Amino acid sequence: MFSMTGYGRADYCENGISLVVELKTVNNRNFDLNCKIPRAFISLEDTIRKTVQEFVKRGRIDLFVNFSDTRESSANLEINFDKAVGYFNASKQLSEKFGLENDFSVSMLMKSPDVIVDGAQADLTELKDVVREVVKNACLKLNEMRKVEGEKLVLDMLNRMQTIKGLAQNIAVRAPLVAKEYKDKLQARIEEALVDVKYDQARLLNEVAFYTDKVNIDEELTRLNSHIEQFCEIVRLDGMGKKLDFLMQEFNRETNTICSKSNDIEVTRFALELKNEIEKVREQVQNLE
Repeated sequence: MFSMTGYGRADYCENGISLVVELKTVNNRNFDLNCKIPRAFISLEDTIRKTVQEFVKRGRIDLFVNFSDTRESSANLEINFDKAVGYFNASKQLSEKFGLENDFSVSMLMKSPDVIVDGAQADLTELKDVVREVVKNACLKLNEMRKVEGEKLVLDMLNRMQTIKGLAQNIAVRAPLVAKEYKDKLQARIEEALVDVKYDQARLLNEVAFYTDKVNIDEELTRLNSHIEQFCEIVRLDGMGKKLDFLMQEFNRETNTICSKSNDIEVTRFALELKNEIEKVREQVQNLE
């Protein structure tokens, strides 16, 4: 099981090519990749995306690529005039806004990012395999970190699941006593009110039976224990975050029903503790892929 939070980095430096890929991931219900890559890498974005999807199934992923090419090649410079105009207009606005001399020069303009593009770098499709391999290595590093974090989350959730199981057992022990206590209290009230007057025992038993059926939570406890078993079985399987998220909704459903049926302070206390533990597990599940 992987956490959705992690960081990975890989680099490549050979034959004048320097390439660094960094990945940072956080929680998200779906796969959401944000690529921050050099303009020359646009043709490789699909390759990058597909490679990342092989290793990350869901989460918000920020991917950064730093690239430099110092290979000897014939000068074939291209000018991005849109960028140049943008920088020039920005310099004029800053000069007018702050009353400063506009000393923006051609040399400064040429040094501005993405204004001058080396035409030899414009098409990097020949680096496709290199890029894929570096992205793959960065993803492997990312998953090493996510795996460690995921194991910590799993251990914490399994411990909490034992607490949940214990609380469910406490409720199961207490629940049968509720109807008996209700019968004893009701009978005592009747006898106190009627003193020596005979009363209909059958009607008393009918009232107790109706109450017992009304507060019966056997089905809810059975389903809750089934959910606990399912959770412990699938929590160590990769890519089950969404399934666990749905399962936690079922945990809440059973616990809410127990609370609504409860007419006993002890059962209510155990059920509220149960809700608290379930909410803690649910928050941890949000961090799992």
